[in-house]
Amino acid sequence: MPAPALGDTRRMSQQNPDHRSRLREIARDAMLERGFSPEFEPEVLAEVEALRGELPAEGGAVRDLTHLPWFSIDNDESRDLDQVSVAEPLASGAVRILVGIADVDARARRGSATDSHARTNTTSVYTPGGVFSMLPERLSYDLTSLNEGEERLACVVAMEISSDGAMLGFDVYRAVVKNHARLTYGAVGDWLDGSGQAPEAIAALPEIAQQLRAQDEVARDLKQIRYENGALSLHSLEARPVFSGASLVDLRPERTNRAKELIENLMIAANGATARFLESRGVPSIRRVVREPARWRRIVELAASLGEELPAEPDSKALASFLGRRKAADPLRFPDLSLSIVKLMGPGEYAVEVPGQNSPGHFGLAAKDYTHSTAPNRRYPDLITQRLLKAALSGAPCPYTAEELAALARHCTLKENDASKVERRLKKSAAALVLSGRVGDTFDGIITGAAEKGTWVRILHPPVEGRVVRGANGLDVGDRVTVRLVDTDVERGFIDFAHQRA
Repeated sequence: MPAPALGDTRRMSQQNPDHRSRLREIARDAMLERGFSPEFEPEVLAEVEALRGELPAEGGAVRDLTHLPWFSIDNDESRDLDQVSVAEPLASGAVRILVGIADVDARARRGSATDSHARTNTTSVYTPGGVFSMLPERLSYDLTSLNEGEERLACVVAMEISSDGAMLGFDVYRAVVKNHARLTYGAVGDWLDGSGQAPEAIAALPEIAQQLRAQDEVARDLKQIRYENGALSLHSLEARPVFSGASLVDLRPERTNRAKELIENLMIAANGATARFLESRGVPSIRRVVREPARWRRIVELAASLGEELPAEPDSKALASFLGRRKAADPLRFPDLSLSIVKLMGPGEYAVEVPGQNSPGHFGLAAKDYTHSTAPNRRYPDLITQRLLKAALSGAPCPYTAEELAALARHCTLKENDASKVERRLKKSAAALVLSGRVGDTFDGIITGAAEKGTWVRILHPPVEGRVVRGANGLDVGDRVTVRLVDTDVERGFIDFAHQRA
């Protein structure tokens, strides 16, 4: 078959542009600007390549729990599987939930070249151009990933949950686990709510179906009791890039489902139990903190505009009740309200808690004790927590001083914020690609940010965010507006709108 002529090749390139590579290069440059290391140093790759495939020899008590029907649920494309779970009914009517978390520390030792790279970046960065993993793929996708059919070391958080969702007790120990079914959110969610057939793994393994039903019930009980305690029910729209080959063709809203909620609720419970376990052993920890909203007055104003009244001082239970009523009254626009509340609450942060001292807690989860522990392949704070847990279990000295933990908490907060900025920029670059042919069109939107640096709006279809460069005076978070697209810049991730005043 003859090679295509130059003109044919050029037309093919125009018809099927390589958006994915372009977005990856933009992401790489954005990461460098923020102080990330987007590529792994040669000594890191050499260190990981030298690792042997068999389970590393570990001292201390390690249980063999490979016989239990563990399974994982994650995104279709996820390859760094951090958690598996299993349920054990108890004679009392309670259920013991076991969450197995990949023992990443067993392969990425503190002080190693691999650990140094992870400590610099502190997180995997997820962009439409691809994932920039915190750890090399041979680790996060293979040796420390809880892949189906493979025996892996894990830290297990065991929680006894009553029939009404109360946590009666918890424990943490080390074990070898085996993932018996790698499941995905979409397929399991459709099966749980009755809109889809059972995935192949569920159909082939009846015990996995039983496990899913049992864990779903416990997760819903946990969710209910959290909401009764004042946890916030928020649902904002996230745009997922849709590719045809390497060409970006659309942005579609991510949808939540029961499978995602199942995992979310079990992981929240496991993170809370982990924080309390460390405290019970007299070990300091890095807590995940969301302080009381700095812009509570604006939240009160938003509620008043909807005919609702909130107290003058921050109150998570009152806010949770308000959100529950609004979700029931206007589910179509609830994501817009959720986004406004998220923006007004402000970002989370990492803070050290020394036993005997009180951290501010997590306002959004209405939780005093909360850490990050369930994603050590993707987040460095979770890897730190794992090392603290393993030291506590073995009776070894704490691997970090309080001063070291405080410095790490500050660094992890900074890099998480940097990662969020990179990810937002790349989402905007992807959106600019999709919208580049629609300059002059008008869109309905909601104001998501208003400060001296600028005013921001999220349009509804497609669900993307841009800057209001004309007519922004007087706009504030939560205002509903009509805007006209005036310009896009893919490289810089700029999407500029003009406010169309009535």
